[in-house]
This record gives sequence, C-alpha cells and structure tokens, in this order.
Amino acid sequence: MTGWFLIVGAVFIVMALSSTLLKRLPLSTSMLYLGLGYALGPGGAGLLRIDLHEDALLIGHLAEVAVIVSLFTAGLKLRVRLSDDNWLLPVRLASVSMVVTVASIAAIGVVALGLPLGAAVLLGAILSPTDPVLASEVQVAHPEDRDRLRFSLTGEAGLNDGTAFPFVMLGLGLLGLHALGEGWWRWLVIDVAWAVAAGIGIGWILGALVGRLVLYLRREHREAVGLDDFLCLGLIALAYGCGIAASAYGFLAVFAAGLSLRHVEMRASARDKANGHAAARRAPPDASPTLSPKDAAVDRQQAPSFLVAAVLGFNEQVERIGEVVLVVVVGALLATVTIPPAAWWFVALLLVVVRPASVAIGVVGSRASTPQRLMIGWFGIRGIGSLYYLMFALHRGVDGPLAELLVGLTLAAITVSVVVHGLSVTPLMAVYERARARRHGRAGSRDSSRGQEPPTSDA
Repeated sequence: MTGWFLIVGAVFIVMALSSTLLKRLPLSTSMLYLGLGYALGPGGAGLLRIDLHEDALLIGHLAEVAVIVSLFTAGLKLRVRLSDDNWLLPVRLASVSMVVTVASIAAIGVVALGLPLGAAVLLGAILSPTDPVLASEVQVAHPEDRDRLRFSLTGEAGLNDGTAFPFVMLGLGLLGLHALGEGWWRWLVIDVAWAVAAGIGIGWILGALVGRLVLYLRREHREAVGLDDFLCLGLIALAYGCGIAASAYGFLAVFAAGLSLRHVEMRASARDKANGHAAARRAPPDASPTLSPKDAAVDRQQAPSFLVAAVLGFNEQVERIGEVVLVVVVGALLATVTIPPAAWWFVALLLVVVRPASVAIGVVGSRASTPQRLMIGWFGIRGIGSLYYLMFALHRGVDGPLAELLVGLTLAAITVSVVVHGLSVTPLMAVYERARARRHGRAGSRDSSRGQEPPTSDA
C-alpha cells in the first residue's frame, strides 16, 4: 500500500508539472497513462494485477462514473441555444452516422470475422460511440467557443454514448440475453423510444429545477452559497439515478442535465445583462463591477455565470482523475488478454474507412467545410465509453470465446485510437487553427474595409 501511495503521488505531480510541455508535443496525456499502466501491470513491474472477468463489475463501475462525469462536463461546455443551427451536425453524427457505423461494423463482423448477427451488432454498438473522456483536446475550449469542428465533436460525444445503448440492447437481445419482444416491439418502444426520450427529458427537467432553485436562493436570500462540488456531484448522481430508475438511459440524462444547467445560466445572464445595461447608464462613472468570489456568487448579474464556472471547473478536475485511472487500467489489461490477429486490420478499417464514411454520410448537406469534415471523420476517438459497454456486455452474460474476441478487438481499438489520435491531435489541430485564423483574418480585413466588425467564429 505504501508503494501505491508513492506511485500515485509521483504520477500526479509529474503530470501537473509537465502539462504545459505536453501541450507543445505531439503526445497526449492518455498515451502516457497507457504506457504507465502497461509498465505497472503484468507486462512490466507486476504491481497492478487486474483480472478482466473477475473485476468486470468494478471496471464497469469505474468506467461508468468516468463517462457520466465527462458527459455532464460536455453538456456544460455547450453554451448554444437548442434552436441554433450548430446543433444539427452533432445530432446527425449521433444518429445517422451512429447507425451507419453500427451497421458497417456488424457487416464486417458477420462477413469477415464469422460472428453471429447478435455478436456483430454488439461489437458495432461497443465501438460506435466516440469518447467524451479522452477527446478533450478536440472539444470546445471554453463556453464561448463556436468553432463548428469542436462543437460538433463535443456534442456528438455527449449524445452518442447514450444513442449507442439501444444497439447494445439489440445485440444482447439477438444473443438471447435481453428480451426484445414479439416483432422487436419491446426494443422499439422501451429500449429506443422511451429510454432515449425519457433520459433526455428527465435530465433536462432536473438540471433546470436545480439550477433555478440555486440561483433563486443565492440571489434572493443569499443562501446555498459554496460547496459547488457537492452540487455538481449531486446533480450528476440524481440525473443518472432517476434515469436508470425510469428505465431510461442515464448517460443521456446526465448530458441533458449539464446542458439544461448551462441554459439556465444563459437565460438568466441574458435577462440580467439587459437589466444591467439600464442600471449601468444610471450608475456613476467610477462604479466598479469587480466583486469577490463570495459576493459574485450571490450577485444578481454574476451569480449565473459564477455558478456554472465553479461547477465546470470542479467537474473537469474529476474528469481528469477518471481519465488517469481508466487508461492506466486499460494499459495494465493489455498484457493479460489475447489480441486476435484480425484486430489490426479490423481496427485500421474502423478508423480509416468506417468512421470517415459514416461521417461523410451524416454531414451530407451540412455547412461544414471540407477540412472540418475530414477532421471530424478522423477524430472518432474510441476509449472509456467502449470499455464501459464491453464490461456491461460481459456482466450481462457474454462469455466464452465470444467474450475473448470482443475483449481483444475492443482493447485493440482503444489502444490504437489512444496512440494514433494522441500523436496526430496536436499537429492537426495546430494546422486547423492556423488556417482558421488566416480565414478569419481575411474576413476581418474585408469587413473592416466596409466599416463592420470582423467575425469571431466560423460557426
């Protein structure tokens, strides 16, 4: 136990001190965690021993917590009204592209891997969602970020961890491990229609109720101040628990709760900003809007943004801890499982053919530029979401040679994704940002010549 304290403490301190350097290198923190896990596991020092089958429930719960925290964070980051056209692209990616991805992987599984249909559909569902935990480098950088590429990848990752669940249940049903109903009526009505709609609805209502209640108590009575981390964890647990209790998808409930809390802030800030402009015109010239954190938390104008910023900041820290734990676990597992030879051509096909093709179909008719479409097609990062669905399937009764094959293919896909996307994210995003800056610079020059303000985004 003493050795573990030393290892964990050293890892966290080194990562904190080297975070700035890593941002300049073609590396991601996930790559380092993966290598560390392998070095600590049976393939290296043997300090971390995990049995995939005996510890499936524990690993599944760890992945579950990491995913729901990340989904809540993704919802909070998306500061865009639901009526905004920017939502069309992530919704299409999480629906049309999701269906195409599952169908493509299922076809490959049946034709090339010799899997029964149920197992092939299950494999497609496990590997179809993009990851909200490992994709922070390509997600929106701040709440005001309107870049279409980052917004689409963030929104897709927030949505498709929930929209993949119906296909997981379909695969399990075709394997005889879940009731589909006569003519699949139960799957269509309960697992698709009800679970998706109820999950989104429950999360949205809870996020709105909690957000409005806290703002009312703070601004009107100067109560419920502080402990924003408890508020964050409480809302996540409440939304997820209510979603599961209602036979809905808790992942969608948590994402919707974060999104709803952000919308409460947006509406309150817009309304108070309008009132603040009128008050500012009557205020003396030397009036200062600077407030201490304690006063900002209960200030009528600053309380909404202060609340969401505090919750988001805490959530991002928890998200990083979850990333460390789960990627280290994946690294340790690599030496304990058998990676089938077919995994390498299968993973290459997934990343360079299936993902780009599904994105190309999903974005037909959208306003995304060609570079944005190519980048979205490439950054279909697989990670902790796939690990959770794999553990979910094992816990629901998938075993034997089929379980070994699913484990090998899934861990191979996660490992390759962490490495290739980790190596490519820094240079590709740097090229994209430079091109975007040049495009905005030219647009700004044209607008300035006409006496107009330059655009601030390409969304």
